Amino acid sequence: MASSIKRQASDSFSGNQALVKRQKSSNDLRNDSALVVGRGVGNQSGSLIQSVTRTSGLQAPIMELTGHSGEVFTTRFDPSGAHIASGSMDRSIMLWNTYGQCENYGMMTGHKGAVLDLQWSRDSNFIFSASADMTIASWDLETGLRIRKHQGHEDVVNCIDLARRGQELLISGSDDGTIGIWDPRQKSAVDYLETTYPVTAVALAEAGNELYSGGVDNKIQVWDARKMQVSYTMNGHNDIVTSLEVSPDGQSLLSNSMDSTVKTWDIRPFAPADRSIRTYDGAPAGFEKNLLRASWSPRGDKICAGSGDRTVVVWETRTAKLLYKLPGHKGTVNDVRFSPSEEPIIVSGSTDRSLLLGELGR
Repeated sequence: MASSIKRQASDSFSGNQALVKRQKSSNDLRNDSALVVGRGVGNQSGSLIQSVTRTSGLQAPIMELTGHSGEVFTTRFDPSGAHIASGSMDRSIMLWNTYGQCENYGMMTGHKGAVLDLQWSRDSNFIFSASADMTIASWDLETGLRIRKHQGHEDVVNCIDLARRGQELLISGSDDGTIGIWDPRQKSAVDYLETTYPVTAVALAEAGNELYSGGVDNKIQVWDARKMQVSYTMNGHNDIVTSLEVSPDGQSLLSNSMDSTVKTWDIRPFAPADRSIRTYDGAPAGFEKNLLRASWSPRGDKICAGSGDRTVVVWETRTAKLLYKLPGHKGTVNDVRFSPSEEPIIVSGSTDRSLLLGELGR
């Protein structure tokens, strides 16, 4: 990151204050608690009442990342897991180190509206952002500068996804009812898919042959990318679909909805007509009507989601067993992501303007 875009760190990042050890009770995590509690019992102030094996290289079991002046809508690890990007109502994208004191090492500004979604490029050299200002932007992480503003949508851009392999293709979903298909090297869209309702969630199949979209009609539409038309529709949610993500093995689709359920779907070519696999409960959407997101662990064996009750919720994929319901945030949790590394680390962004970075038990 060029020195020209480094910002003066706030007081919470100065000296040793970057390390925020949040005092929690031993019941905060289910199963193998990853918290060390330093609050004393009785007259033995400061005595250790629980000692737990650490499971990650984080400096503390929970790190609080503060600096945004508006609610955090989106957060993403880079492909290595060493860095985090976050997008906020304050129109900025902040960059953080995952390890050490979790320094905020850069801030990128230029959007005229809230930053609603982010994606890192596969080589970690660029970030793509979707904004309420109706644009998508490409950012060069070596200079910290916006290198391209992708215009064409006529309303808020809610979400973006990036092809995992092959040509670096970007898709976007907007309140204007279209799905944009973009070559990140060009300012204008390659094409648009027209839908009837605002598009609130999009995802790309690993092979790039299918697109998935969700909107305010509660449906998930599956598009043939070559024919540019809907192949089939998956019904089951009873409210707006707020996020979509293809599983690491490419065979399942994860969806979240304002109906307070997370679901998985079979997206293999010759799956049964009823493609619904499993429903996950325990993450209420809340009253703010934010687009709360759910995501897969790197191996696909766990699922996490943000919640309107201020918690981070983690399930076992195969059984839908609730593994963790993690407190700590003071507002709705909008986005949660597992680290792509082998370490059991998750990051969450909230309406309370902060990110929490923490480790799970193994």
